[in-house]
Amino acid sequence: MRTSPPSSQSTHGRWRRIGTAAVATAALALAGLGTAAQAGAATAPQKVTAKTIAAQVAKAHVSYTSQCDATPAKGHASCNALRVTGGTTAFQEAQAAKKGTAPATIKPNATSATPTGYGPSDLQDAYGLTDAADSNGSGETIAIVDAYDDPNAASDLAAYRSYYGLSACTVANGCFKKVSQTGSTTSLPTADSGWAGEISLDLDMASAICPNCNILLVEATSSSMANLGTAVNRAVTLGAKYVSNSYGGSESSSDTSYDSSYFNHPGVAITVSAGDSGYGAEYPAASKYVTSVGGTKLSTSSTTRGWTESVWKTSSTEGTGSGCSSYDAKPTWQTDATCTKRMISDVSAVADPATGVSVYDTYGESGWVTYGGTSAASPIIAGVYALAGTPGSSDYPASYPYSAAGTSALNDVTSGNNGTCTTSYYCTARSGYDGPTGWGTPQGLDAFTG
Repeated sequence: MRTSPPSSQSTHGRWRRIGTAAVATAALALAGLGTAAQAGAATAPQKVTAKTIAAQVAKAHVSYTSQCDATPAKGHASCNALRVTGGTTAFQEAQAAKKGTAPATIKPNATSATPTGYGPSDLQDAYGLTDAADSNGSGETIAIVDAYDDPNAASDLAAYRSYYGLSACTVANGCFKKVSQTGSTTSLPTADSGWAGEISLDLDMASAICPNCNILLVEATSSSMANLGTAVNRAVTLGAKYVSNSYGGSESSSDTSYDSSYFNHPGVAITVSAGDSGYGAEYPAASKYVTSVGGTKLSTSSTTRGWTESVWKTSSTEGTGSGCSSYDAKPTWQTDATCTKRMISDVSAVADPATGVSVYDTYGESGWVTYGGTSAASPIIAGVYALAGTPGSSDYPASYPYSAAGTSALNDVTSGNNGTCTTSYYCTARSGYDGPTGWGTPQGLDAFTG
C-alpha cells in the first residue's frame, strides 16, 4: 500500500500531414487554452467557424529529428526525444485561423518566440489531473536521470515555469537540485547539447504534471547503461520516490544483471520510455522492476472526456516501442497469455511529435521548441505517480495499473498500431491490455495508487 498525499542528431526528413476531424477539433480547443497572463498578452481571437479552422489545420505539417544518437553503441542508450525542426503545427494553424493571419512557420532548426505545442493546462486536462496538480505533490521529489550536463537546466526550467504561471522551482528555494551520478553539485559531466534538450523536456514535463513537486536532476557521466544505472541508484539514495528515465537501447543478455544492480528499488516508482523506433523491445523499458511507458497521439474531441488518443506511429520505423522481451522475466502482476517474458508497455501518454509538447531550451537552442517521443511520456507518468502519493515501502509501483481498480481507471486506447507482428496485441491496440499503450493513459490517479 502507499500513502496518499494531503490534498548529436539523426534527421528524419519526412513531412507529416494532419487533416482529420479530430485534429481540427483539437485545434479549435487548443486555440483558447493558456494562462491568464498569456491570454492578456495575446491578440483577442476572432470569431471564426470550426469549418474555417479545420480547413487551415488541414495544412499543418512538421518535420523532426532525433535529439540524441539514434543508434547507440552496445551497452549504451539513446534518449527518446524527437524535436520538431520545421513546418507548421496544428496549434499554429488554429491560432492563425482565429486571428485571421498567416500561420507562423517553424524554420529548420529554429526556435519560436512562444510555445507551439501542448502546455501544462492541456496535459492536466487531458489526463484528469487539474485538481490534483493544484493541490498534491508538495514534499514529493521527482528525479530525472539523463546523460551528460545541461548547463542551462535551472534557468530554462525557471523560464518554462514562469511562462505558464507555475510556482518557482529553483536551487535557492530548495525545489530544484542538479547533481552528478556521484552526488556532486560541482563536479558535473561534460555538457552535451543533444542530451540537454532531453533534460529540458524531462524537467518541463515533470513540472507540467506536478507543479508542487521538487525536482532532482541526476546527470550520468555518459550514456552507458552502467553510468545511467548508477545515476538511478544515486537518485534513490538521495530520497526520490519517483525516477523518470527517457532513454533506451537494444536488449542484451546483460539486462538481468542491470536489473538487480540498478532498477530493483521497491517503494520507488521508476518510469522508462518504451522507445521511438516502432514495434520492438528496448531496455530498460523491459526491466520487470519499472513502469514501461508507451506513446500516443493526443487530440481533443467532442467526447465527454474532451480528448481522444490512438497509438503513436508515423512510419514502420517511427512510433512507440512495444514487444515481448527476449531476456527479462515476466513480473508476477503481468498476466497476458502469449508473452512468457516481460511485455512492454504498462501504460502510455502523449508522444507523437505532431501533437507534441512545448519545451524551453537555450543550450543548443534559443527558446521554445516542440518535442515528441516517448521521452515526453515517461516524465508525465512519473509526475502522475508523484501526484498519487508515496508508494508502499515494499511495493513495485509498476503493478498498480494492473489491479482491478487500476485497469478501470485508465483511458483505454483501442485504435492504431506501431508496426507488424505475429501476435496482434504486441503491436496493435485493442480493448484492454495491448503492447503499444499498455492498459491505457491516466484518467486521474486511481491507477497509480496501491
